[in-house]
Amino acid sequence: MKNPIIETAPEFRQLERLPVQIIGDYEALAVQVAAEVARSIREKSARGEKTVLGLVTGNTAVGIYREWIRMHREEGFDFSSVVVFNLGEYYPIGHDSLQSTSRFLRENLLDSINIPEDQLHFLRGDLPRAQMDRHCKDYERAIRAEGGIDIQLIEAGRLGHVGFNEPGTLPTTRTRVVAIDEVTRKEAAADFFSEENVPEFAVTMGMGTLLEAKRVLLIAIGEGKAGLIRRIVEEEATPSVTASCFQGHPDVQVFADLGAAGMLTRVRKPWTLGEVNWTPDLEYRAVIQLSEETGTALSKLENTDYNRNRLTSLLRSSGAPDVINARVAHKLMSRIYHTPDFFERKRVLIFSPHPDDDVICMGGTMQKLTERKNRVDVAYMSSGNLAVFDEDALRHLEFILRIGDSLGARDAKSSRAISSLMEFLHTKRIGEIDNPGVQDVKRVIRESEAIAAIETLGIGREHAHFLNLPFYQTGKVKKDPIDDEDVSIVLECLRKLKPDHIFVAGDMTDPHGTHRMCKQAIDQALQRLKPPQRPKVWLYRGAWQEWDIHEVDVFVPLSKAEAKKKTLSIFKHESQKDRAVFPGPYDDREFWQRAEDRNKGTAKALDRLGLQEYFALEAFVFEEIP
Repeated sequence: MKNPIIETAPEFRQLERLPVQIIGDYEALAVQVAAEVARSIREKSARGEKTVLGLVTGNTAVGIYREWIRMHREEGFDFSSVVVFNLGEYYPIGHDSLQSTSRFLRENLLDSINIPEDQLHFLRGDLPRAQMDRHCKDYERAIRAEGGIDIQLIEAGRLGHVGFNEPGTLPTTRTRVVAIDEVTRKEAAADFFSEENVPEFAVTMGMGTLLEAKRVLLIAIGEGKAGLIRRIVEEEATPSVTASCFQGHPDVQVFADLGAAGMLTRVRKPWTLGEVNWTPDLEYRAVIQLSEETGTALSKLENTDYNRNRLTSLLRSSGAPDVINARVAHKLMSRIYHTPDFFERKRVLIFSPHPDDDVICMGGTMQKLTERKNRVDVAYMSSGNLAVFDEDALRHLEFILRIGDSLGARDAKSSRAISSLMEFLHTKRIGEIDNPGVQDVKRVIRESEAIAAIETLGIGREHAHFLNLPFYQTGKVKKDPIDDEDVSIVLECLRKLKPDHIFVAGDMTDPHGTHRMCKQAIDQALQRLKPPQRPKVWLYRGAWQEWDIHEVDVFVPLSKAEAKKKTLSIFKHESQKDRAVFPGPYDDREFWQRAEDRNKGTAKALDRLGLQEYFALEAFVFEEIP
């Protein structure tokens, strides 16, 4: 996977109203932010002063908190001079609820470092409504009593909101109870196992409170935030994008990974800001984007198209439009792999983070790989049991009871066990973690669906491998960090199957973080293999987003029949059909519809560029192992 050159000279930052530091990946970003804050804590502590931190919850912050825990345990870093204020809390909610933000902070950070209890301040969601106004005022007074917040961590939500300060929030608001926006509730549905369970209200620091923080660090991760970060950084501040209000703050820093920074002009179109070094890759990207934005086929781009879109320097560097157009078109067409273009009789291993990612993302390519007599194995990295509705588990348990009666194979022990599981599900409280027995039932449901799906594509059940990585087995949406046990399981799978090629979920937009964590385990396992043993790595995108055309190394055309068979394989995941537990907050389509629309959309994109028309296309990017 090729990383773009990020221009950093002043002219390339001219549109940015906030300072942005772009860091290659999430892990490196988390380490750097953690170090920035730790440096400030150390300096203030040396002067005998406290450091007041405003903390946030969510997947983005977890890496920072893990780094602080590591620093405390391995380096003896002292956090005793730190005072903490929590940014927001659902209302009403108990402080020990699984979804409570105060519980999140304790489990993911505070219980593992040495901040005194009396220096921890949490907004409460368990007080009567009549007491909340006083509680909010007391919270503001507590912040002022500590001299204000020294460093406030924030993560902008997908609507541009900060904490529970939804779009339209004025920059003068203080800590208060607010109604939660419908889209924010959908985004939180995964944590609460259903949108219906998400509280309608929350208590949050106001924008006026946050803007008084001495320093603000805004963290952004993943391609899903790219458009938002461009609006926050490059467009005028507006209450409709709450986080843009920080443009007026005297000390704010945006930390973004490559995905989140991808729509900034200096990343996407740096040639519009200053002179660039026209490499073949940059030429390829610029010309494809020019064709897309002008709606003109590659072969028809003219001098005026280049000049009007600030690409005159490319003409000076690379020649006449006809020459450049032909070169880019040839390069693009060479990346289209028909069935005979694929390797044959090789060992292929597909890593699927959830039990359906393989067929959703590359079901057509799986057919072609088997046609070429390759051995195709699929390693399902997590059980996916969280994504099974309770009623589906009950239906399967009822089936077991009835088939036992029908076959005369029902015994007292199994009947008691099944009845106990059914009783748990019937009496289960909202948001309660499934007991181990129910988790196993849901795991087996997903495994049986995965086997049925690959068999639809001509791959035998003996080629399905269920790794059940430990990081996923928390029973909660929030997962444990990847550790050596997870990496060892992946490494054992690689050594056992000895693949020549592996396919890996390369998208970081998965809203629950599972894809990112699975890739982390694979990356670490590959580092433990010596170079001759390392397979070629193909990256595919998950259900949330497709690669940009210029990023793609291989396009795989699908015929109408192949696309139909792919859809039928997705249908085998019956527990995810019609409605899914975690569909994502911004897309009501079923997963098969997303896959079909995306593959047809990629084909139409190439058609608009003037290439041959295809029914559908899957797309992949190669990744070099350092």
